Amino acid sequence: MEIYCDNAATTALDPEVIEAILPFFTASFGNPSSTHWAGRKVKDAVDDARKTVASVLNASAEEIYFTSGATEAINLAISGAIETYDINHVVTSKIEHKAVLQTILQHEKTGDIETSFVKLDERGNVDLYHLENLLRANPQTLICLMHGNNEIGNLTDIQAISKLAQRYDSIFFTDTTQTIGKQWIDLTQTPIDFLVGSAHKFHGPKGVGFIYINKKQRIKAQIFGGGQEKGQRGGTENVTGIVGLAKALEVAYRDLDSNHSTVCKLKQYTVSKLAISGIEGICYNGESHSLENSLVNILNVSFPCLAAGSLVKSLDSLGIAVSGGSACSSQGSSHVISALPCQKDKENVRLSFSKFNTFDEIDHIVQAIVSIYNADPVSRNSQSRFHYELTH
Repeated sequence: MEIYCDNAATTALDPEVIEAILPFFTASFGNPSSTHWAGRKVKDAVDDARKTVASVLNASAEEIYFTSGATEAINLAISGAIETYDINHVVTSKIEHKAVLQTILQHEKTGDIETSFVKLDERGNVDLYHLENLLRANPQTLICLMHGNNEIGNLTDIQAISKLAQRYDSIFFTDTTQTIGKQWIDLTQTPIDFLVGSAHKFHGPKGVGFIYINKKQRIKAQIFGGGQEKGQRGGTENVTGIVGLAKALEVAYRDLDSNHSTVCKLKQYTVSKLAISGIEGICYNGESHSLENSLVNILNVSFPCLAAGSLVKSLDSLGIAVSGGSACSSQGSSHVISALPCQKDKENVRLSFSKFNTFDEIDHIVQAIVSIYNADPVSRNSQSRFHYELTH
């Protein structure tokens, strides 16, 4: 039995998305830049996709630009803003995605900017008072703080940050890769300068994403070519990807409330089953155990170290796909976990759910974890043999 529970890494294509993109592999194969009928046909599809993305965010179509994914969009937002506005100070956190941190680091290496890291509490939440102090001392800063953390699920108050950005004449970029399609985002209520999304995080195809650029802003392009995307991003558009992205986003927001309820129950169920598993020392990283303060699809669990090796690898050998980082091995923990003052001596496992997961799969995962600990010599000697009930 194979179980996929790593949906923060990527998601399965939704059947409705597959149906929507198939014609663009066959009959509708034209280049959107071509002026003949074949080009016009697919250009209309790209334009419609742009309107769809804009609609769910309460933005205008002119503010949406398609990219190869969130990583490219992040690079465009950060590098473009630094170069366009001669930014010399950036505020970020130590638990941002590597695409953000590495882009900032490259500019720091060349002497373009100085970087300040906002303080985090023990669960990885942004200290808004410290953020305001940083902005007060350095107005006209570029703020790079994510909406939802990809490892521990923490949700950041982007509305509060957007107000601080306005107060101190700063630019606010937020990485919404994990929250697009899972959280309502109304850009008329939360003024943001740049945000990004990636289709494969919400059951769309890989290799396509987008950036929202507030109409009040204009940033220098990073990829030059034939003037596509209004000169903001050169290169022939990935039409099948763009159509799939828009359809996936449409489906995600159409079903957002029901999907949220389903995934929320899966998370609660997992926590309840781990609580009665008999495995001692289980705890949760960041706010991932919370239904209010974190993404409901992410649960980051700290388990006791195994003498036999990695829990993640053991689960993989049983056909269960999860992710994580371990301080129990030479591989070390993730940079996110390392930034938190907790659980550094345990194995940290991220389970991330989707609408396609089931309660039976959760039962199978927890049963497998219990079996692995029962077979581990250290666990077997230090604790009573574990028992797990499958009832739900």
